[in-house]
Amino acid sequence: MKYIVTEKINVARVIGDFEDDSAGAVVIFNGTVRKRSLGKEVAHLFYETAESMANKMMQQYLDEAKEKWQLTSVIALHRIGEVTVGESAVFVLTSSPHRKEAYEANRYIIEKIKHELPLWKCEYFTDGEKKWGGNCSCQELTGDANVHIYE
Repeated sequence: MKYIVTEKINVARVIGDFEDDSAGAVVIFNGTVRKRSLGKEVAHLFYETAESMANKMMQQYLDEAKEKWQLTSVIALHRIGEVTVGESAVFVLTSSPHRKEAYEANRYIIEKIKHELPLWKCEYFTDGEKKWGGNCSCQELTGDANVHIYE
């Protein structure tokens, strides 16, 4: 399965592809490009990755989550290349018989993606400036690359 994609993520299609009547809970995280970041207006983002490595790591995250939380379905996709405001950059779907496991697994997967996957993001601003960084921009807010705002 290819988890790193260049085409737009069709959220409705992915949800339909992973419908599962054995699940009592489906949790979706759809990370979209926001209009403002770091106090500036965003034109678009550009993502790069070590694609082969990233696909293998994503498979590992999904396998770990499926086993630990006994998921009925799991999928994660991350887009590379140019992603415009409002478009999905990352999508995670987890389903399980009960909501607690689906929520916990979804959170686990998105945090692994944001903080471990070899992804680099360039934010292009409408004023012509740009800023390269990792997939996680917590350092801009915390001042420390090892301290994340979700903690």
